[in-house]
Amino acid sequence: MKTELSQKLGVEHAIFGFTPFPAVAAALTRAGGFGVLGAVRYTAPDDLARDLDWMQEHTAGKPYGLDVVMPAKKVEGVTEAEVEAMIPAGHRRYVQEILGKHHVPGLAEGEASGWRITGWMEEVARNQLDVAFDYPIRLLANALGSPPADVIARAHAHDVLVAALAGSPKHARRHAEAGIDIVVAQGYEAGGHTGEIATMVLVPEVVDAVGELPVLAAGGIGSGEQIAAALALGAQGAWLGSIWLTTEEADLHSRALTAKLLAAGSGDTVRSRALTGKPARQLRTEWTDAWDDPSGPGALPMPLQGLLVAEANSRIQKYEVEPLLGTPVGQIVGRMNSERSVQAVFDELTRGFERAVTRINHIAGRNEGA
Repeated sequence: MKTELSQKLGVEHAIFGFTPFPAVAAALTRAGGFGVLGAVRYTAPDDLARDLDWMQEHTAGKPYGLDVVMPAKKVEGVTEAEVEAMIPAGHRRYVQEILGKHHVPGLAEGEASGWRITGWMEEVARNQLDVAFDYPIRLLANALGSPPADVIARAHAHDVLVAALAGSPKHARRHAEAGIDIVVAQGYEAGGHTGEIATMVLVPEVVDAVGELPVLAAGGIGSGEQIAAALALGAQGAWLGSIWLTTEEADLHSRALTAKLLAAGSGDTVRSRALTGKPARQLRTEWTDAWDDPSGPGALPMPLQGLLVAEANSRIQKYEVEPLLGTPVGQIVGRMNSERSVQAVFDELTRGFERAVTRINHIAGRNEGA
C-alpha cells in the first residue's frame, strides 16, 4: 500500500492514524503505518515531553507526527480569564441544570478539570510546538485549518511536513495558498470537527482543487476496501481516527464509554456544537440533545463553549454518567464492535485492501479479455 507520500515519509503502508493515545500512535508506526499523536489534551508542556520521550523509545526509529489545534481566528491581547468572563450567566445556569437533573457529583476540592483543553487557546498550541520541535517528528497537522504562516515556516525549517484538514475544496485551496504540504480531506462522516460534504464526494473534489499537492482521505474509513476506494479517488493515503478508540492500547479511562462505543451503530452519532462551539461529530447523548434543543440557550462560539463545559465534561467522565457520557467519534463506530489490538486492526485493513485490489484487477482483466 505504497504511494509517493508514504515513500517520502518512509512508511510501508499509506495509513495515517490519528489518536490522542501515545501507545496507539506508537503501535501504528511499528505496524508500518504513520502514527499521529493528538496534542490537544496536553495543557502542560512537560506532559507532552514525557510522552514524546516514550514515543521515541517505542517507535523503533520509525516516523511519526503530531496534531495540534490552532483556531483560525486569534484573539489578541486577551487572557483566558477575560475570555471566560464573556460566558453569559444563563449558560452557566443551564450547565448546572443538566448536571443537577442527572445528579452528577462535583469534583474534589482542588481537582483540576481534565477537559480544560476544550477552550483551545492558541498559546497552548504554541507551547506544545516549543516542545515538539525538539523531537524528530516528521509531520505537523492542524485540526482547524492552516496554522499561522510563522508556524509553517518553523516546521519547514525543521524539515517537518505540514498538513491541514479541509472540509471543502475552497478550504483546500486556501491551505495550498498558505504553503501547507498535505491536505486531509475530511468528510461529513468523520469524528470531531467536520464540514457538510461526504467523503466520497469531497476527496475527488479536493484532489482536483489542489493539483499535485498530496491529499489524504478521512471520514468514515475503517476498512481496507475503503482505503482502496480512497486511493482510486486520487488520495495518497487514508487518515483514520475513530477506529482506534476501541483498540486494546487506547486509554479511554472508562469501561462504560468503551461499552457505549462497542454497542453504537453508525446512526448513533450527531454533529453538534455541544463540545466546542463548532460542529463536531460525537456520540449522541442526553448532553448533546440538551444543547441542540431549540428551547435551550444554544451553544456558544469557540472558545467560549469549550471553557463553559470543561468542568462538566470532566465530572461526566469521572463518574461515568451513562446518559450524558460521550466522545467525539465518526459514523465508522458501527464497525467498532470488538476490542482488538492495533496490530490486529491494521492487519485487517491491509488484508481488506488486498482483497479490493484483487477484485478490481479481476474485473479489469475480465473486461480486457472481452
